[in-house]
Amino acid sequence: MPRLHSLLISHRGKRLLERYFNGTEADDIANVKSVSKSLISALVGIAIAKGHIPSVREPIAQYFDDTAFQGTGAANAQITIEDLLTMQAGLQTTSNRNYGAWVLSPNWIDFALQQPLTSAPGTRMQYSTGNTHLLSAILTRATRMSTLEFAREHLSGPLGFRLAPWPRDPQGVYFGGNDMELTPNQMLAIGETYLSGGQRNGHQVIPAEWIDASFRPHAESPREAGRYYGYGWWIRNMAGFQSPYAWGYGGQFILLVPELELVVVTTSSSNPGPDRRRHTRAMYDLVEYEIIAPFSRTLAGPD
Repeated sequence: MPRLHSLLISHRGKRLLERYFNGTEADDIANVKSVSKSLISALVGIAIAKGHIPSVREPIAQYFDDTAFQGTGAANAQITIEDLLTMQAGLQTTSNRNYGAWVLSPNWIDFALQQPLTSAPGTRMQYSTGNTHLLSAILTRATRMSTLEFAREHLSGPLGFRLAPWPRDPQGVYFGGNDMELTPNQMLAIGETYLSGGQRNGHQVIPAEWIDASFRPHAESPREAGRYYGYGWWIRNMAGFQSPYAWGYGGQFILLVPELELVVVTTSSSNPGPDRRRHTRAMYDLVEYEIIAPFSRTLAGPD
């Protein structure tokens, strides 16, 4: 697996394995790609708990000028924060074939908001990084802090590390949903915090009820039956266990098996390449069949 960079496993907060591959080391920062969406979700939950945002049912229109919705009709303005979190905004995607045009546009927020509706908000999942970027913009406006400042004060700081800066859009809003940079151990700290109901070092960092909502299947992937999306987290069955996970392009994972109290973290090369899809499939197989399945048998003991 020449694209694999790291593999970390912890059980009940105890490190079972920490390995680095293909020239990487523990302190190397990884571009975790769309794992960033799971962190943005955590920040939204924290912002709601602190009263900056009333609830997930809040229409997003109040956070943007009327001109941002110019030419879209009333429906786009009725999209809620929950619709963005669950990838059910209904807006034409800014990912995949539309990603290049979006990130080359002069205003990422307006570009995302002015996409045509391909389905009614809240009815159908359509994966779009623009949705999570809108959440970053909402965080910035609701908290009166940049997404980076808010994350450092209320997420990474309480977890014991200083989150590195990552790219911003042309208006200065930190990229919501892509290109955050973390070390594998920082990713593990995030996974262990989620597994412990949001607590870390004696502090409630992420609201427990937010984690429950994040791990609840809100929408099914149109591309893969049995693969669901919560609040910025994917959920699928792995070796017989319902497993929520943060996933990033190329093979970046924070995967949890709550029933086993297990966290698995991987980082991989995020560069495009013809072997990328094969590597991602191999990562799923590695985690499911070589880690979760034998670990669950070990915990179960002899027949």
